[in-house]
Amino acid sequence: MTAAGRPQRDGLSIGAVLAQLRGDFPDVTISKIRFLESEGLVQPGRTPSGYRQFASADVERLRFVLSAQRDHYLPLKVIKEQLDAADRGDGYPGSPSRLPRKLVALDPSATIEGDRAAMPSAADFASGREIRLTQEELLEQAGVDLATLTELRQYGLVRPGAAGFYDPDSVLVARTVRAMTEFGIEPRHLRAFRASADREVGLLEQIVAPVYRHRDEDAKARADEVVRELAALSVTLHTLLVKAGIRGVTGG
Repeated sequence: MTAAGRPQRDGLSIGAVLAQLRGDFPDVTISKIRFLESEGLVQPGRTPSGYRQFASADVERLRFVLSAQRDHYLPLKVIKEQLDAADRGDGYPGSPSRLPRKLVALDPSATIEGDRAAMPSAADFASGREIRLTQEELLEQAGVDLATLTELRQYGLVRPGAAGFYDPDSVLVARTVRAMTEFGIEPRHLRAFRASADREVGLLEQIVAPVYRHRDEDAKARADEVVRELAALSVTLHTLLVKAGIRGVTGG
C-alpha cells in the first residue's frame, strides 16, 4: 500500500519515466512523452482510473526514439517505421546494446534505402490529432527564451493559432533556428525562408482551390490527397536543389 492508502500500481508513472530519461535527455518533458504517445511511438498501459503505466520496455523504446531524434536527426515517421519493423521481426541491421530485445535489430544510424527514403511523403502532411501548446510549453520544449520567441514571431517563422496556442511544428522550427544561431545566423536572416515557404504554399493553394470550392465531400478528400502529395514533392524538390547548390559551394 502507498502512504495515502492506495494500492501500488504496477509499472511506472509518466513522472517516474521522466526521471529515468532526464539524465540522458535533459530537454525531455512530460508533454514530449505525451506527444510521442499520441504519435503512436509508445503505447503505455492504463490503470482502471486512466493513469498511464509504462513498462521497462516502454522506457527503452522512448530512449531509442529520443536518441534517434537527437543524434541522427531522423524524422518521427522513419523512427516509427523502424519500430514497426522491429515489432514484426523485420528489423534493420545493427545491435545497440542498450536497446531491449525487440529493438536490438534497430540502429538509428543504419542506411535507409538511399536518399529517397529520407525525403518527406504525402503522409507527413496528413492532419493528425491536434496538439496545442501554450507559450510556456513551447519555450520549455524548444529550449529558447521569450526574447527569441518574440523575434521568431516578428519575422513570421513561428505563428500561433487564433487562440494563441502553438503546434508541435512550432517547437521544431524554434529548435532549428536555435541551432542555426550557433553559427551566427539570426532570426532576421531567415525571413527569406518564410517568404519562400509562403510562395510554395500559395502555388499549391492555387492548384487545389477550385476543387475545394465544391461541396462534394469526395472532391474535398481528393483535394486533400493532392495537396499533401504536392507538398511532399515541393519539399523534396527544394531539398534536392539546396543539395545541388551546396555541392557547388563545397566542390563535392
